[in-house]
Amino acid sequence: MTEKYRAYTLRNFREMPQAQYLSDEQIFDIEVVGQVFPFKTNNYVVDNLIEWDNIPHDPMFVLTFPQKGMLKKSHYDEMAGVIRAGSDPSVIIETADRIRWQLNPHPAGQIEHNIPEYCGEKLEGMQHKYQETVLFFPNRGQTCHAFCTFCFRWPQFVGIEELKFAMKEVEPLIGYIREHQEVTDLLYTGGDPMVMRTKNIEEYIRPVLDADIHHLKSIRIGTKALSYWPDRFVNDFDSDDLLFLFRDIVRSGRHLSIMAHFNHPNELITPEVREAIKRIKGTGAEIRTQTPLLRHINDDPRDLAEMWREQVALGCVPYYLFVVRDTGAQHYFGVPLVRAWEIYRDAYKNVSGLARTVRGPSMSAGPGKVQVLGVEEIYGSKVMVLDMLQGRDPNWVKRPFFAKYDEDAMWLEELKPAFGAEKFFFEEEFFSVR
Repeated sequence: MTEKYRAYTLRNFREMPQAQYLSDEQIFDIEVVGQVFPFKTNNYVVDNLIEWDNIPHDPMFVLTFPQKGMLKKSHYDEMAGVIRAGSDPSVIIETADRIRWQLNPHPAGQIEHNIPEYCGEKLEGMQHKYQETVLFFPNRGQTCHAFCTFCFRWPQFVGIEELKFAMKEVEPLIGYIREHQEVTDLLYTGGDPMVMRTKNIEEYIRPVLDADIHHLKSIRIGTKALSYWPDRFVNDFDSDDLLFLFRDIVRSGRHLSIMAHFNHPNELITPEVREAIKRIKGTGAEIRTQTPLLRHINDDPRDLAEMWREQVALGCVPYYLFVVRDTGAQHYFGVPLVRAWEIYRDAYKNVSGLARTVRGPSMSAGPGKVQVLGVEEIYGSKVMVLDMLQGRDPNWVKRPFFAKYDEDAMWLEELKPAFGAEKFFFEEEFFSVR
């Protein structure tokens, strides 16, 4: 195991020993794309997860190192031009920001419709989209041990403050949940809360436990640390304190679920991640796993099936297979919805019932989490069958609806209602109340 965490960023990635495997062209591409999208990896990832003799095709390399195709040609050429010209840093930043604003930085109404209010003020570090679940973005947790190239929360990390969700205070969170009896679940997210030291995590969690809010039944923590820095749960100086905190959450009578992000089976093979999973499970916490379906990384049903089987063997619960959101580099990582369903189905049918807890492919769209159930021919019309796993209006959940067959569509807004309907059943209400 690497003895000390070391980050590699746009400033110093040439210093890592594995830089010898990168060509001058690849280095330049990383520097161009890394000006627009956040780039950070670390010594655990580069030493243990990437097969450097398989560059540039290795999935973990694509997952953590910026790829040329992540920028559309016009954007790549624009950024490459100012870099080649030796432009002032302020010009590079201005160019990067101009490109970023064209990439739909906050999809699905996250800023417009998801930010709640308490005592007349907007809570900029919270989101409340689905009635049962509140998301909280602790201020000190708005970075990660390494950045995923596909991440839909890339605006959190690029230095544009008006795009960032974060809160320092926990009191408004507690007050808001007290007022909203429908809230049963609290999700700490980011970034990655596990980048914080345990004493800082406790500042956000223990006051919630002490508040003894009876209708709050579950606490979730979203993290990629099991993949990118499993020592957070094993050998860091405050790892034991973190596990004691997990035990205290469970002993409070609440369910604790670690929402672990794994994107490829190669992330599960090291002794470090297996020990970390074992230690978390020993606290009474549950580990649920999720991933988007990613072109160039895991769009092979054999990889998904292998990953889900291994997760079950390690005591984790496969939870969601998402569709790449309509932001950032969707054109590079996204898989058309019909193809996504085919890949999901091929993987799903090759695992046992214990792994068939995974739900998808699911779009986290404005109205809700829209699942592609399949493709059927009904009265001579080929249609896509969908429903909602979650909805802004709970009455929308699990109501099947139909879209015209479109093998190229990658997102809900690209679909058209089937059978001559002018709108999907939820659209009129969605646009009137959101």
